[in-house]
Amino acid sequence: MLTGSSTAIPTELLVLAWGCVLLVFNILLAGQLRTRQYGVDWNMGPRDETSGLPALPPRTGRVIRAQANLQETFPVAVAALLGVVLAGRTGTVSHIGAWVWLAARVAYLPVYWAGIKGLRSLLYIVSMVGLLMVLWPLLWG
Repeated sequence: MLTGSSTAIPTELLVLAWGCVLLVFNILLAGQLRTRQYGVDWNMGPRDETSGLPALPPRTGRVIRAQANLQETFPVAVAALLGVVLAGRTGTVSHIGAWVWLAARVAYLPVYWAGIKGLRSLLYIVSMVGLLMVLWPLLWG
């Protein structure tokens, strides 16, 4: 736990808060890159028309896919991080697992953006190992 002036914040909740910041950053970055490609009018409109739009540059596509990947796995992280705190099963394993998950997810975006083969997949696997470390004390602790 991290202590502040009067209350202690479980490490897992701090990591969850930073994970939310990461998700918002991913969403804003992907949106900004799409708007740069398609224009403000497209962004402010209903976005119904998709045919005839130019293809996105590879890096923009990668950022959008990285955002989608984080959004797919984020509910599991929320459930695991909140669950272990609510169950009172936090400890060294869940603390380390939480930080491993966050560090891997933070590294994932620039690695995917840069198109580094292999390392992106490795970071995804490391992030899943981190989540399993958080779940371990919740399920078998």
